[in-house]
This record gives sequence, C-alpha cells and structure tokens, in this order.
Amino acid sequence: MSYKSDIEIAREANKKPIQEIGAKIGIESTDLLPYGHDKAKVSQDFINSVQDREDGKLILVTAINPTPAGEGKTTTTVGLGDGLNRIGKNAMICIREASLGPNFGMKGGAAGGGYAQVVPMEEMNLHFTGDFHAITSAHSLLSAMIDNHIYWGNECEIDIRRVAWRRVVDMNDRALRQITASLGGVSNGFPRETGFDITVASEVMAILCLATDLQDLEKRLGDIIVAYRRDKTPVYCRDIKAEGAMTVLLKDAMQPNLVQTLENNPAFVHGGPFANIAHGCNSVIATKTALKVADYVVTEAGFGADLGAEKFMNIKCRKAGIAPSAVVLVATVRAMKMNGGVAKADLGAENVDAVKSGCANLGRHIENVKSFGVPVVVAINHFVTDTDAEVEAVKAYCAEHGVEAILSRHWELGSEGSAPLAEKVVEIVENGAANFAPIYPDEMPLFEKIETIAKRIYRADEVLADNKIRNQLREWEDAGYGNLPVCMAKTQYSFSTDPTLRGAPTGHSVPVREVRLSAGAGFIVVVCGEIMTMPGLPRKPAAETIRLNDEGQIEGLF
Repeated sequence: MSYKSDIEIAREANKKPIQEIGAKIGIESTDLLPYGHDKAKVSQDFINSVQDREDGKLILVTAINPTPAGEGKTTTTVGLGDGLNRIGKNAMICIREASLGPNFGMKGGAAGGGYAQVVPMEEMNLHFTGDFHAITSAHSLLSAMIDNHIYWGNECEIDIRRVAWRRVVDMNDRALRQITASLGGVSNGFPRETGFDITVASEVMAILCLATDLQDLEKRLGDIIVAYRRDKTPVYCRDIKAEGAMTVLLKDAMQPNLVQTLENNPAFVHGGPFANIAHGCNSVIATKTALKVADYVVTEAGFGADLGAEKFMNIKCRKAGIAPSAVVLVATVRAMKMNGGVAKADLGAENVDAVKSGCANLGRHIENVKSFGVPVVVAINHFVTDTDAEVEAVKAYCAEHGVEAILSRHWELGSEGSAPLAEKVVEIVENGAANFAPIYPDEMPLFEKIETIAKRIYRADEVLADNKIRNQLREWEDAGYGNLPVCMAKTQYSFSTDPTLRGAPTGHSVPVREVRLSAGAGFIVVVCGEIMTMPGLPRKPAAETIRLNDEGQIEGLF
C-alpha cells in the first residue's frame, strides 16, 4: 500500500487565516503581526496582558536515543496536541524552529510528519519569519565589534589569544570550524585564530530562548563573556557596548511565531537551540505564553531524554519557574529492533526477540524521567510494518517497569489515531501525581553537578577531567558562577560518549574535553567526547536533490 509523502499531505492542508487560529486562544488580530496569511508573530503587549492568568498543564514529549530508524518525537508532539483538542481539551503545542544546516544536510524537515504536522511546512524549514537570520546578525555584530574594538586601540585590554567569541552561520560547513582572521596587513586588524559554529549553537540563540522579555534579553546579552585580558579577567559584551544594538536586531525575533497544525489547532514555533551545546528547547516566552492561553501545552526537548529532557528539567524549568505535569516518552518498534542489534535494512521483518533486547534503552529513559518526580507514559509511534507481537512486547516491557505504553497512530490517522494517548495523558495529569524537582541543587559544586548527571542519567562509573578543567570550574565558582546549572554536550546516539554504543551501557567513563561559561544564557557548557559545534555535510547532502519543479514548488526538502 502506498502512502502520501509529508509534503504532499502538507500541500493539501485546508489552512485557515492565522487570525482565526489566534482567535481560538483569545489573541485579537490587532495583537498579531502577520507574515503572509498563515503565520504571525504575537505582540509583547498581548503577552503582558495575560500574565495574571492561571497556568495550564505542561506536557513534555521526549524520546529514546535517536536512531536511523526514526522515533517521531515532533510528530508525536503535534499528534498529541491535536488529540487533546479532539477529546475536548483546549490545547496547543510549542516546538522549535528548524535550522537550515541540517535541512540541507541529512535531517530533513522538523515540522512533524504524516497527518500530524505543523504548517506551512516548507516555510518553517526555510527562512520562516527570519528569526535565525536575526540571531545570526546579532551574533555577527558582536563579532565585528570585538575585532573593531581591538583595532581601534583595545581600550578593554583584550588578550587577542583569549577571544572566546566565535562566529556563526546557519549552515553545515566543516571548512569554517577553525580559521585565521584579519589577514592582509595593518588595515585589516590583528591576525588571530578563530572559527565558526552553527547558528543554533550560538549563545545568542540560547539567550533568546531563556529570556523573559526585551529587558531581560538585553541584560543577558550584556553578560556574555567575549574575551579575557592577560590577567585572565573577563571582558563582557557590555564592555564592548554591543548589547543595545544586538537587542534592536532581535526585537522582532523575540516575539513567538503562531502557526497551525493540519487540524487547524494553534502552535507556537519559536527558537531552536542545539540540544548538545545548549538546552534544546523552544523559547521560555513561547511556553509561558502558551500556558496562559491554553489548558494543556505540549512541548518537546531535543534528542533523547538523556539530553533534551534532562536539560528541560534541570535548565529550562529551573530558570523559567515551570514544571511538567507529565512526560510522554516516544519509542518505535523499529528503533527497539535497532537497539537490539538489527540492521536498518532488516527492520521490516518481524523480530520479537530483538524488540525485547532493545527495550533496555527505553527502560533506562523511563527510570531517568521518573527520577525527576514526573509520571511517564510511553507512546509507541506506530509504523505500518509493526506487528501485533512486536507491539505487545513493548507494552509488556513497559508494564514491568510500572508505566503504560499506548499505541499511537497519529502519523496515519491524525487526531483520531492519537486520541487514546491524549486520554491517558489527561488521566495522568488529573491524578496530580507529579512532584517535580531537578536532580541537583543550585548550590552543589559544578564538578559534582557534572558527576551527578554522568552517574545518575548516563550510568557512567566516573567523569574524566584533567586539573586544568577542574581548576577552571573552581575559578568560576570563586567568581560567583557556581550556582549555574551544567549543560552537557555529548553525542545524542548513546548514553555514553561513544555513538556506536547502543542500548543501556554501564561501566563507561565520561571524558570532559573542555568547559565553557555561557554567562548570558546562565549555564556551564561541558563538552564531552568528540562532539562538534559546527556539523559537516554528508557525502551526499540533501541539498543535491532540493530544487524547484516546473510548477515552482519545492522538491527534495522532505
């Protein structure tokens, strides 16, 4: 049986004017800044006007470690939001924006799939409302002003060997990871080594997604450490006097983007920090606004629960003062078989034993999420090749671990297929069983925070860090940054730092390569293993097959 592609389904969508979507959650047309007919930004005046309302219930959607078989976390997020509306609840979803780099590399779209999608799909995966361009521009402005400051006398006495601020571009480009800038003589400045990260790894992106308003944004931008002097004292963005102009560039990007699902339910799509080098969640301002206008808000966090959910709990919830009422953990039969040792080419054949073996990865994530004091339900994202015996194996395994697994067919049937999952989520939330708490306190020493995550979430035996790293952490504690949470940057494919080690490994070590202080965002980045902040394109990038057809439609993006 053949199925329509995601883009074919999206193009057939019966979209409503964005003003009608806003009206569903009480946003007047005067409080919307339209970008065409089907997307708009929400004004700060409206956001300010709803702050005295009671919050709705927050649902986090996370997943097992990603595999090439696919898990469908965003698809499940959209499907659950539609399912909640179908059973009579006032619900909306909050997801991240897509980066151009992965879209033209190998990842493809980031708006869901099948009959559980957010539209307009093509625009969301390309320029959308220009937020990422604004973030890139603000970041680049600071880069230019740092080098300009050095050129015109270096009043702040920056040690050009210790400029910490790199450049960014929203594209996968390995050639830019390490570069030499300011070559060509006296008029071009002082030559130095630097490099590029991808825009979603920028601290400006993380700041935009954690800031509560423009004033908070400007303060956080000013707190960015851009370089160090010869005596190793920090030089801040505010010392370069760049934060005001950066805020001007970001003033529209700070406003959440309102779009709709295929079933015309409201969705905020805003921000897109990496779940490795940053916290991997949509913006705080979008989530908190959604909680004021909807009874149920479904959001997601990047990669598997060991990265995205851990950071959602320990960073976003801590900083924003919010707490989830339930967690939906997404898994697929196909991914269980891959974790059980089956090759991607052989996933279509029934293999119950492999499913049972691969469930160890799922079980580890269940235990981890429960450790935050939040109830869990497993969503089995249905694929047409799944057999009844394989699905029952996953359900039986989950039952042994004290959680229920619900087969959800939202990809194929939309909200009709996700209604059972929605009913279960409502049941969990109304039971009021959540007792959320981060897994470490603010006052815990930084290295102990790293060890807590490595041992409790990754099940590592030890953290390997040389004296230089340990001394750096102690210096930051002495400087007043010891109360910050830690943001672990490691591979998404495994609980360990070895991307090939699937399942639920134990007895491994977590090597810390470097630590970075993101003072504006408000966390310490801990770079583990071989993780990179500027991806490269694969041998055959998706860009090779992306083009406009004779009708002017985009082909190859999805």
